[in-house]
Amino acid sequence: MYQAVSDAAIALFLEKGFEKVPVAEVAAAADISKPTLFRYFPAKEDLVLHRFADHVDEAARVVTERPAKRSPLDALQCHFLDGLERRDPVTGLCDNAHVLAFHRLLYGTPSLVARLYAYQERSERALGKALGETVGEPLGETLGEPLGETPPDGQALAARLAAGQIIAVQRILALENWHRIDAGESAEAVWPDAVVAANRAFGQLRSGLARYA
Repeated sequence: MYQAVSDAAIALFLEKGFEKVPVAEVAAAADISKPTLFRYFPAKEDLVLHRFADHVDEAARVVTERPAKRSPLDALQCHFLDGLERRDPVTGLCDNAHVLAFHRLLYGTPSLVARLYAYQERSERALGKALGETVGEPLGETLGEPLGETPPDGQALAARLAAGQIIAVQRILALENWHRIDAGESAEAVWPDAVVAANRAFGQLRSGLARYA
C-alpha cells in the first residue's frame, strides 16, 4: 500500500508539480480516502520521501553488519564506493531519466528539501546509536579519538558528532554528483571524479579538521 500510494502521488507530482496537486487528488488516484492516506503518510511530503524510507537506517546497518575487524568508517566508505559503482540514486550518480526527474522534483521543491533534512536527522540518530555500540572496537582509531579513554557521556556525544559528520559528507557528495548529472554530464563521465572525491572526503573524516585549525 505504501509503495502504490507513493508511486501514484509521484506520478501526479511529476506531471503537474508538487504544489499543484492536492492530497485529495492523490487519494482519488490511489483509490483510497483522504483520512486513510494520512494514516499512511502524515505529511504530503512523505508521499515523495517514502523512497528514502529504506535508507534511513542504511548507514547504521552498514556499521552493525560490517565484517569482523573492519572499522565503521572503512565499512561506510566501501559501501559508498560500491553505491557509486552500482550508480545507486542515493549517491547522486545516476543518469536514468526517471531518477533525474525525481531528483529535480525533490531538489526543486523547498518543502521537500526541508522534509528530507528530517529523514537525514533520523539517519544521524540511528548511525550515532550504532557507532556508540562499537566502543572498544576500532572506532576511536578511525575517527581520530580513542573513545575508550573518555567517560560514557563523552563517548555518546562523540558518536553523535561522528554520525553527523558522516551523514553530512554523504549528503554533500551525492549533491555534487547530482548537480553535474543535472547539468548534462553522464554518470560514466562523472564516476572517476566521484570516486576521488569520496576517497578524499572519507580521508578528511579520518584526519579531522587539522587543515582549518
